[in-house]
Amino acid sequence: MRVITVLGPAQSGKSTLLGAIEALDGGRPLRFDVADAVGLSRFGFMDEPWAAFDIAGSADALPFAAQALAASDAAVLAVPAESEAAVLAAPWLRLVEEAGIPCFLFVNKMDATAERVRDVVAALQAYSSHSIVLRQVPIRSGGEVTGAVDLISERAWAYREGQPSALVELPADMASREAEARTELLESLADFDDALLEQLIEDQRPLTGEVYDLATRVLRHNDLISAYLGAASHANGVFRLMKALRHEAPHVADLPGRLGLGEATALACLADVRKHLGKVTVLRAVAGDLRAGEPLGGETLSTLTALDTKTPVKSLGAGEVGLAVKTDHIHPGSWLSAAGSGPLPDWTQAHPGPCRQLVTPANDRDDVRLSVALARLSEIDPGATVDQDPGSGKPILASQSALHARRLSEKLAAEFGVPVALHPVPPAFRETINGAVEHHHRHRKQSGGAGQFADVLIEVRPAARGAGFSFAEVVKGGAVPRNYIPAVEAGARDALSEGPNGCEVVDVEVVLKDGKHHAVDSSDFAFRTAGKAALRAAFEAAGTTVLQPIVRIDIHVPSVFAGGLVPVVSGLKGQVLGFEGHPTATGWDVFSARLPAAGTDELLRALAGATRGTAWFVSRFDHYEPAQLADLEAAQRGLAEA
Repeated sequence: MRVITVLGPAQSGKSTLLGAIEALDGGRPLRFDVADAVGLSRFGFMDEPWAAFDIAGSADALPFAAQALAASDAAVLAVPAESEAAVLAAPWLRLVEEAGIPCFLFVNKMDATAERVRDVVAALQAYSSHSIVLRQVPIRSGGEVTGAVDLISERAWAYREGQPSALVELPADMASREAEARTELLESLADFDDALLEQLIEDQRPLTGEVYDLATRVLRHNDLISAYLGAASHANGVFRLMKALRHEAPHVADLPGRLGLGEATALACLADVRKHLGKVTVLRAVAGDLRAGEPLGGETLSTLTALDTKTPVKSLGAGEVGLAVKTDHIHPGSWLSAAGSGPLPDWTQAHPGPCRQLVTPANDRDDVRLSVALARLSEIDPGATVDQDPGSGKPILASQSALHARRLSEKLAAEFGVPVALHPVPPAFRETINGAVEHHHRHRKQSGGAGQFADVLIEVRPAARGAGFSFAEVVKGGAVPRNYIPAVEAGARDALSEGPNGCEVVDVEVVLKDGKHHAVDSSDFAFRTAGKAALRAAFEAAGTTVLQPIVRIDIHVPSVFAGGLVPVVSGLKGQVLGFEGHPTATGWDVFSARLPAAGTDELLRALAGATRGTAWFVSRFDHYEPAQLADLEAAQRGLAEA
């Protein structure tokens, strides 16, 4: 069995294409859907078994696509026949190149375009480091595409509605165009074969079979991307694409080498949770037979089923796909051997989710169930991660977009039985003292028995931004015994937890200058209490400034959109640091800026419109700077509502 991944931007017709491929054999394919992002189907073609991952077109599905590509032999990238839409394919082309997987490009919807195919390919080439070469050119009649010419065999095929194309004579008016395109194809192939290059130099005509063999070798080595044409909604060009896959797509024996794996016997690439079944994981056998009841990943593989989740399967032969049911030790995104497991290559790992939201259960009694559900959810969804908000202690769900977050919350309710509410994560505001101040505080309490007494004189002054907290003492003559000085420091640290504006206080220097003690009533507790009260009073006396967190943003964006991000970032009170070409991703820039953390949610929404959903960003804390009190009050209101 060979496995392909069909992917591409929304509205490219990729699901229609896969449906047309599955219909070629006339059978009814088995299908397993994963998280509304991937459909896995099994079908036949020319008496051979095939399986295909059908990836949703939204950017949220890219993490799923990465794992699917890891378990596939080839990728089929569907793109609309519009040069302006080429940028929408940029994220998918980038992922395919990172995966190092042989790619078949299918220029779809040729029935609804008047654009030249070479213009579409040229627009796509801007986002690919691999040369994209046409394997076909269209036959046009009356302004419509009525067929295609194969540039290796030089056979012309006329499209027929819902049927395989019919062999026809090459139209006379196409001879020069076909010859030009064929020469371009041969010259591209000759870059990887000295014999063909020599034939072209000597004006010899290469044998068709030799050219096909070379095209297969070049594609399997991932040297070029072959482009095919058609209209999947009419089944035009689909049979030719599938024949190319049948002859040229690699076999499972090549998979471990591409992924850099050693003794892997299987890959676990995707998983989902189903009621009454639990976790269901997609497995592909890589070497030998994979049998239920035998060791896999260090424990026993309990149950294997077909893609319908109902039909038991005793074993999977090399290359076959199936489902592991109730085998919790197998984690998606990993390779497996009998003795253990390990992660798939780094390119399969999703970038950190920029949409971060607090998660609260609809019912307070579901706190524990929510923790378990979130852990399971982050395991089966490669684009989701979970951490904890240090301020409130509530879990934070990081997802790829607001739409992705909504789907995750729906899954928590439907599959895990834990309805939840999502709220924005309030920025971690801080405050710092405005100036130096000296304050004296005496703590005295008598309530029967031993009393409490501590007297301290402290000086408080602001420290450099980012310096944190420091404590020193210059007490003379034992006014404060040495054993009580650590208690004063501990009390000062206690006071940092909440300043006059309710935020943690940072960047403060405290010096204990003097004090008094009592031989009977002084204690560590009394001096700790005095240190805390003295520092809080000093904050009130000197006043504090609210600080907002500033994050460093690195936006990965197609170069054509990079300049347009300047007003977007400036409008969010950000500072543009510049942008430069990505070191490895052709046609991409990395746009760097500093931005108030409170603006990241708005940036996520703005990017969707400014880059047509193609860009994403990674943020990390950079520094604190003064903020308006109104910003803090707005954040506190949001937290109270949450």
